[in-house]
Amino acid sequence: MHGRPRKALKEEDEAASSAKAEKLRLLQSHFLSNHHNRIYTKEALEANAKLLEINPEWHTAWNYRKLAVQHFLSYSHSDPNSLKSLLDEELKVVESALRKNFKSYSAWQHRKWVLSKGHSSIDNELRLLHAFQKADPRNFHAWNYRRFVAELMKRSDEDELKYTEEVIGINFSNYSAWHNRSIILSKLLKRKAEGYFPKEHVLKEEYEFVHNALFTDPDDQSGWFYHLWLIDQTVKSDSPLLVSSWPSHGSNITLQGNKCLHGSGLLNCTLSGTGTLPVILYFNQAVEGINSSTVTLKSELINGDLVWKPLSTNNSNTAQVWVTYLIIGNMKLQMSKTYPLEISLGHSKGIVSSSGYHYGHPSQIAFKLCIQTAYTEPAEEQGGKITSWEDNDFQKLEHFQESEFIVSADQLTTEVDHIPTTSIWCAEAIDKEITKFRDLLSEFDCKIGKLTLARLLAALDSLSSTHAKKMVHAEEVLQLYDDLIKLDATHFEYYKDERSLVLLHQITSTRESLQTYCHYYKGATKTIAGYVCLQLQNLSLSRIRCIENLLWVQMLDLSHNELRSIEGLEAMQLLSCLNLSHNKLCSFTALGPLRLLRSLKVLNISYNEIGSHSIDTRRYLCSSPLSHTEEFAWDRFEILSGSISATKFWEAFLIFESLNLTELDIKGNAIADENLRLFLVRVLPTLKWLDGGDLS
Repeated sequence: MHGRPRKALKEEDEAASSAKAEKLRLLQSHFLSNHHNRIYTKEALEANAKLLEINPEWHTAWNYRKLAVQHFLSYSHSDPNSLKSLLDEELKVVESALRKNFKSYSAWQHRKWVLSKGHSSIDNELRLLHAFQKADPRNFHAWNYRRFVAELMKRSDEDELKYTEEVIGINFSNYSAWHNRSIILSKLLKRKAEGYFPKEHVLKEEYEFVHNALFTDPDDQSGWFYHLWLIDQTVKSDSPLLVSSWPSHGSNITLQGNKCLHGSGLLNCTLSGTGTLPVILYFNQAVEGINSSTVTLKSELINGDLVWKPLSTNNSNTAQVWVTYLIIGNMKLQMSKTYPLEISLGHSKGIVSSSGYHYGHPSQIAFKLCIQTAYTEPAEEQGGKITSWEDNDFQKLEHFQESEFIVSADQLTTEVDHIPTTSIWCAEAIDKEITKFRDLLSEFDCKIGKLTLARLLAALDSLSSTHAKKMVHAEEVLQLYDDLIKLDATHFEYYKDERSLVLLHQITSTRESLQTYCHYYKGATKTIAGYVCLQLQNLSLSRIRCIENLLWVQMLDLSHNELRSIEGLEAMQLLSCLNLSHNKLCSFTALGPLRLLRSLKVLNISYNEIGSHSIDTRRYLCSSPLSHTEEFAWDRFEILSGSISATKFWEAFLIFESLNLTELDIKGNAIADENLRLFLVRVLPTLKWLDGGDLS
């Protein structure tokens, strides 16, 4: 295991192994017969126990014992002694199996199941745990079970935290002990237990505690992971915060027919075919509970409650981004009249983060909607001009005042300041850590030390107290990741991802930095007249983040990067034109976020790697993991497939069936054959251009 080469067995060892295998086969055959015939005799259970001692990882064998226990329980309710004897026997079987393999998931799980019945003594459990943890102090199965037992015994979190300190004191190279410490401390901090509030005092002591491990042996990674957790606790706000919205606070939206203009008119978006205008709320962490009770939208335009939807690709009711749609097409609006709208949230409880914290920052977003021309259904475009992504079709923004459409999170208004009162301490704490690790790196050339320094510098830039000097350390952080990419080829992909996120944060952090990448699209068509394109091509991006500052974007060029995923783009509800050509997208599954983009009309995914990598269909009932999260319209799929052999196009169908694309480019992908093109023309009846060819 863990990369160790296997040694060839000696002849006598091979004979013993063959005999053991034959014995195991006989026991398995006997057990399966008993299981099939529901035989739960004493002899059957003894044979099962022998089998589990040899192979503790067989889930079916443990499930058989559960069925046997349930069978006997139905006859033993009136006899407590028989019940206790039955369950104690189960504990003995588990202990015997664990002595064979104390990392058996199934055995530990069965022991939990037995104890959860409530008829067994738990006094022996800590003794058993002590024996197993003495044999392997880092056994995370035992530590996980210890948390279960501690809860049953009602041991205090303070006592368990002290125990982790004792174990770490004996040997600080113990991942599991550090991990357990972070879990217990999280609970103490959350309930503000006596001696564990305010948070900054506790974290200060924890930094000192972990320094003993880090500076004693910088090459041991155990303490570094705990240090990363401490950074996260220092920087992150416990309660969720609203960090961005569209429309932004104070903005003016002008409607001209099926066009919507932002501010002076430089931001020009087309309303969807149903005449809907999205309203987007972007939080700093995933939340649930966004509805008409927790979020109110005041305006004479609104009749009845609005329906808020989580922008999640896994059908979760918890999401970082939520959207509702104003159906402009159905409203009776007066020309040249300005309609004020105000969104309020946080005035009543109900918005809760996935970690259980409530949104506690009452916020308002006020914007205005002006009607110049009544909404009209978008005319069907006949032929026309295809969208071009060539450099000569774009013109750079020359003047800063032209970039007023670029909105930032500081335009939000709140009744309670978003900046935590402890933010000054947080910045000071991170700054002290930076000084310590600069000193460490001056003495030791340590890869994980470089990584931690990069994380610390990025954390300092992210703190709200440094809002006026965003990303002042970005260049140093980028250089650190460049160094790590050269030093540590094993983790090359991780460093590339982290570098990409820092670079995107640097680009999107201010209007000035973002303006450099914004260009007018000169090749106007009926679909995209007057767009401003955000050009992020040729940046070696492998991941996407910082979308909260890009909610206004309708035309985005991410071509010639190294993207394998586009997770996060689902928040860009105004996005109409997207260029993802010349990336490393390997399947249609990677395009999942596009299914949530109602406004998307133009998509270029040419020259990726779709179809170049085989999919292990044995992992799925269908050939795509998407099939397990969606209701698959088999009837429509079969009708659209017709005579085409389209079984390999399930993913494409799931992605494109809900889109209203007018232009699509898929050439240069291994899967892009004539059958796929014929299939896509049927799936996308709105399509006018395919691979640069006019379909009209």
